[in-house]
Amino acid sequence: MKTLEKDLSEDDIDRLFFALSDRTRRALLRRLSEGDATISELCEPFAMSMPAIMKHLKILTEAGFISEEKEGRIRRCHFEPERFAVASEVLATYQKFWEHQLGALEKYLNDIE
Repeated sequence: MKTLEKDLSEDDIDRLFFALSDRTRRALLRRLSEGDATISELCEPFAMSMPAIMKHLKILTEAGFISEEKEGRIRRCHFEPERFAVASEVLATYQKFWEHQLGALEKYLNDIE
């Protein structure tokens, strides 16, 4: 799994933030942050079908936020917290850029006064 922002493609970054853009997926991540769970256990609090939850889980898996392990017929999901460090690093890059841009704008505006 890629861990540094500079190693990510634009598609990787899109997958990362698309996965976080949905409230159901964020709720699934919150639940998994408390401990591993089976797909059936993850479905319980939602008024959604199992196939709908599985679509959300697939998106989270593809983005690297969770991993799945098969135990016979049961699939157990595991939270991958280090993936948030990657998302944070991507956001930090944009923050530095905009802080620099806004600092330059502030300096320019102060200079023309």
